Amino acid sequence: MSLRKHILVVDDDAEILKLLSKRLEAHNFRVTQAADLAEMRNAIANHAIDLIVLDVTLPDGDGFSACYQLRQAKNETPIIMLSAMKEEVDRILGFKTGADHYIGKPFSTQELVSIIHSVFRRTAAMAEVDAPTKFTFEGFVIDLSERSVLTNGGTAVLFTGGEFDILKVFIERPGKVLSRDQILDFSRGQSTAAFDRSVDIMISRIRKKLRDAGGSPEMMKTVRGGGYHFTSKVTPVAS
Repeated sequence: MSLRKHILVVDDDAEILKLLSKRLEAHNFRVTQAADLAEMRNAIANHAIDLIVLDVTLPDGDGFSACYQLRQAKNETPIIMLSAMKEEVDRILGFKTGADHYIGKPFSTQELVSIIHSVFRRTAAMAEVDAPTKFTFEGFVIDLSERSVLTNGGTAVLFTGGEFDILKVFIERPGKVLSRDQILDFSRGQSTAAFDRSVDIMISRIRKKLRDAGGSPEMMKTVRGGGYHFTSKVTPVAS
């Protein structure tokens, strides 16, 4: 499975979009392009985006408002704002709307890459402090840091690395219907048809192992034309 960070670049300048994508991919990032806010929202809905590089001026709205709306919707994906305007007031506005960094045009690719790595380091450190790693569901206890699953009686339920990665995707997004592409994306897989069948196979194995250990057969439902739905209530365990 791919461990490359997935970056969404949003800019209405086709040349800048092409150049940034090429340069970021050369630095081992996975890149999705969007020429406007509509394409940005579609990419966010259908992919696991690790960071957004967002231009301020777009044909269907401005980046400041888009950033603010994402934060209001509880989307905490890191955002780096791009703008030809370098005035201090614009930088302040960018941070007030929830951006993680603001960079003025023109800029070097190396500068942007350095900022991206800096933002990833900062958000990773914050996540380690704040995010729960242990959860319960239907009597099972899953520890994401230890990559273990125990029954209520303390018996280990053994999963392969790929199976655990997929189960983790559902634990972190309880109650959501996820398509095969989203499951692959969130588990760092490549969203290609060649791997679609592997998702079905691994989910079938996860179901069987949980069912054999006492779990409900309705825990992971198949949604016609939509993917899969993890129906069990997931509760964080206090440290």
